[in-house]
Amino acid sequence: MIVSWNTTNACNMYCAHCYRDAGCKADEELSTAEAKELLNQIARAGFKIMIFSGGEPLMRPDILELVEYATSLKLIAVFGTNGTLITRQTAKDLKAAGAKGMGISLDSLDADKHDKFRSFKGAWSGAVDGMKNCAAENLPFQIHTTVMDWNQHELEALTDFAVEIGAKAHHFFFLVPTGRAKTIEEESLRAEGYENVLTRIMRKQQEVSIELKPTCAPQFIRIADQLGVKTRFKRGCLAGLSYCIISPRGKVQPCAYLNMELGDVRKMPFDEIWRSNKILQTLRTLEYSGNCGTCKYKNKCGGCRARAAFYNNGDFMSGEAWCNFNRR
Repeated sequence: MIVSWNTTNACNMYCAHCYRDAGCKADEELSTAEAKELLNQIARAGFKIMIFSGGEPLMRPDILELVEYATSLKLIAVFGTNGTLITRQTAKDLKAAGAKGMGISLDSLDADKHDKFRSFKGAWSGAVDGMKNCAAENLPFQIHTTVMDWNQHELEALTDFAVEIGAKAHHFFFLVPTGRAKTIEEESLRAEGYENVLTRIMRKQQEVSIELKPTCAPQFIRIADQLGVKTRFKRGCLAGLSYCIISPRGKVQPCAYLNMELGDVRKMPFDEIWRSNKILQTLRTLEYSGNCGTCKYKNKCGGCRARAAFYNNGDFMSGEAWCNFNRR
């Protein structure tokens, strides 16, 4: 069970693909006291992995206090960060507070391409320095890469870089047109390219010891099965099943890219929203339509519910647009 909380909308970057349209701190973000109560509710709901994300979570002044509190609740505290604010001291403090891992974004081995995508000069060198600072303090980290048409040719090389620098895993995030990403939808992969890249990633998994994990590309489960690649993952799309996300203001969504407000933790406890919300209950039926509904992998893959909604007028239970398998 994994939950992601966008701790703040503040960010030192202005990334082209940001689903949260982050930049400035939002009005009425959860206070420290409200955040601690949210963490209590998350633990009560049975979640185990607590992702602190943003915006840029390290821009939140009380972040170490919240990591320490989450750890006291036996939540596994991990981060999604651009890495540029991870100094040696910050890495040391995060580890002392109980952080178990840092997911650091790196979208290209070409520093100029990464910096342009992130709208921040020095983003690449800052991210790599952040990784090195984590390694120096024995704070585990992994690399997160957003897959686009312009960087898909260098994914294997990025994995090799991840191994070389000491990352524990390399996770690939496939674009879903949400937030600012709507403006670059045409740069996302289409069906054949999507399948080809997932196949390449699963073949690369056979060559390296670190974990490779596509995200928002649940078909990797099917492809791994077809190629005989062993993976610890048993399910593709987790939205509403064992994953959800919470905004800086406390609004709950099924996933980061499925922009549907399920409830407000200031008005209803998170564990009640997770248990009783009708949209979540619908997602849990797995009663999909289209190619996903008749697919033999629907219980393992499930198709990307957010991509299904975007390309099917909001119908989050419809078929997956960029999956060629089982398509009539």
